[in-house]
Amino acid sequence: MPNNEDNRELSLQLFVVLARAYNSVTSRSNRDIQSHGLNTTEFGVLDLLYHKGPQALQKIGEKVLMSSGNITYVVDKLQNKNLLIRRASKEDRRVIYAELTEEGRHLFTQIFPQHHQVIIDAVDGLEPSEKADAIRLLKKLGLAAEGKTDLRL
Repeated sequence: MPNNEDNRELSLQLFVVLARAYNSVTSRSNRDIQSHGLNTTEFGVLDLLYHKGPQALQKIGEKVLMSSGNITYVVDKLQNKNLLIRRASKEDRRVIYAELTEEGRHLFTQIFPQHHQVIIDAVDGLEPSEKADAIRLLKKLGLAAEGKTDLRL
């Protein structure tokens, strides 16, 4: 059983290795996204709208982890690129929805399969069973870091 000092060192080493792995994988993803003239936030909004359909602007912020001011900026940029439009809700005119335009849907249909492959390639250094183990362990680590007590997975 490792002593307290060994555990502290392992914790620091885990943090560094985890951060470097995250940076390597996201760097590949970001380069691919940028090659299509988008930033990661724009891509995240397009991804959400493509897979989930029209969304209220407030919900986009929750799902893509953006502030309300940033949502407006990103939606404006995507609207200026003719990739999405805003529509007022029929039930509540205070609620504005964003939805993909035909051009936005076409673009995402073209770029998503390639991006999906970039992600697959970026994590291809692990065998399938190792990926399953990593998912389980990283979920456990994330829950513990959030202070959640039920760590059963």
